[in-house]
Amino acid sequence: MSQRIRADHIKLKRAYEPASPADGTRILVDRLWPRGVARTDAALDLWEKDLAPSTELRQWFNHDPARWEEFQMRYADELHQHADALERLRALARKGTVTLVYGARDELHNDAVALRTLLLASSTHPDKA
Repeated sequence: MSQRIRADHIKLKRAYEPASPADGTRILVDRLWPRGVARTDAALDLWEKDLAPSTELRQWFNHDPARWEEFQMRYADELHQHADALERLRALARKGTVTLVYGARDELHNDAVALRTLLLASSTHPDKA
């Protein structure tokens, strides 16, 4: 089916960190624009709101590490409802570096981390796509 996505092709970066040429294609994966970040400073190539968790899921999770495992499962279910946007992201990541940009303070428990994990897992197991 599809070519595997290399792990080094999907990077993560907070919206508050400066953009770098090494970022490749920069994609904001949050539903809300990061507070205090000017659109020009964000240096984004895309804003994929459809790949962000729903408002309901985001509010339920509330960046609570105790809810992380459940959040990842619920988020994966939501993402599969946006197969076209997910496939566009996979295609970009197969071609080169993609940086998933997010606004959360917690660098370990956020939607970009969960999305990266899902993309890498589904590229290894095409039947999970």
